[in-house]
Amino acid sequence: MRVRVQTADFDISAEIAALRAGKPGIGAVASFIGVCRDINDGDSVAAMTLEHYPGMTERSIEAIIDQAIARWQVTDARVVHRVGDLRPLDQIVFVAVAAEHRGAAFAACEFIMDYLKTQAPFWKREQTPTGARWVDARTTDEAAAARWASDAPTGR
Repeated sequence: MRVRVQTADFDISAEIAALRAGKPGIGAVASFIGVCRDINDGDSVAAMTLEHYPGMTERSIEAIIDQAIARWQVTDARVVHRVGDLRPLDQIVFVAVAAEHRGAAFAACEFIMDYLKTQAPFWKREQTPTGARWVDARTTDEAAAARWASDAPTGR
């Protein structure tokens, strides 16, 4: 299964092993793990709640993976994204891409993460000392995703 949205934590080693299983042509695996931190925009964060639209979220992530696979001809990719209540140090998201060459794996992994931040239907609410607040998309995330519209794909 390429995409999972879940409340439970995930095991990075197990996820990478599943991605690589039975694929001897893989020469590189690039991965990213997003972690809940205790500060955002200068404020302490005690907890974060992630919400999603079941079914729609998974389809959106599948489409992002399909784009990455077609663009860089990677072997496979996997995304695990947590929802629910999270605390600082908790893992939030895992993205891994397997390819013949490292360049494709790195580029596709970054592409998937940039598009997850800007296009996947997730909503974040932080608990701060002044109360709960919704987290808006960052301008830097939008700029990171926008650069892919003009970048030519590379396979190596």
